[in-house]
Amino acid sequence: MLPVQLDTARLKILVAGRGAAAARKIKTLEAAGAIHVSVFSDNPGPVLATAAGAHLTLRLPNNSELAAADLVLAAGLKPAEEQAIAQRCRALKVLVNVEDRPALCDFHLPAVLRRGDLSVAISTGGRAPGLAGLLRRHLERLFGPEWGGRIEEIADVRAGWRQDGADMATVKQRTDRYVEDRKWLS
Repeated sequence: MLPVQLDTARLKILVAGRGAAAARKIKTLEAAGAIHVSVFSDNPGPVLATAAGAHLTLRLPNNSELAAADLVLAAGLKPAEEQAIAQRCRALKVLVNVEDRPALCDFHLPAVLRRGDLSVAISTGGRAPGLAGLLRRHLERLFGPEWGGRIEEIADVRAGWRQDGADMATVKQRTDRYVEDRKWLS
């Protein structure tokens, strides 16, 4: 696996599924800043219908809709439907994630701790998502809300160093010293 962060505000993301499982995917995408999300469900139920709002289409997606997406997330479907969506996405060269089915996934969604621009992602390669969530909750106690402000602070200082001509090695050294002086990791 290659851990990457995607600019979800730029991507077209499609959620296909049913019920609370698909609704959780929408919540995850919203937390990640996704704005171009379409939701397809032939039986959404009230939780998914509320989460999807005006983005809901009352059927599962066709191939042209899958092909128009940059990412597809599937959740709450029957195994045969999950397999079919994964196969169709691969044939269309669209990355797909099927909830709790690592063999059908091109990517996995890690458990994420967010503090402003700080994101800490914990992944088990899709094999133990409950453990990843437990580790995220543990890290929440270590990295409180103050870290959002700290990211802004160090980013501003770092920008000044770069503007003054500091190279990357110097910026790294200064960052280490800055964090140590403020005892952010103590």
